[in-house]
Amino acid sequence: MSILHDLAQTIEARKGTDPEGSWTAKLLAKGPEKCAEKFGEEAVEAIIEAVKGDQAKLTSEAADVLYHLLVMLAARDVALDDVLAELARRQGTSGIAEKAARPKG
Repeated sequence: MSILHDLAQTIEARKGTDPEGSWTAKLLAKGPEKCAEKFGEEAVEAIIEAVKGDQAKLTSEAADVLYHLLVMLAARDVALDDVLAELARRQGTSGIAEKAARPKG
């Protein structure tokens, strides 16, 4: 998990820096909506590669998805550790039971 924490820290450090010198800073400067849009685009690309069955391309796209997810979280000030804590909370619970226990709405 260290690489994800390292990447999340790098993304956080790019907030407010010169957008001309960093792709991450450029994305963050465009706002949370653009970060979410870019995440969605990357997710679709990963889905396409999963359907095609190309493992190398899926691996590359999955890395893009993880990066853009972290950028989107940073744009909304959601810490990676908070997401990991939520996953830990759900661990050992049936997915069906966990979804049924979620508040409706």
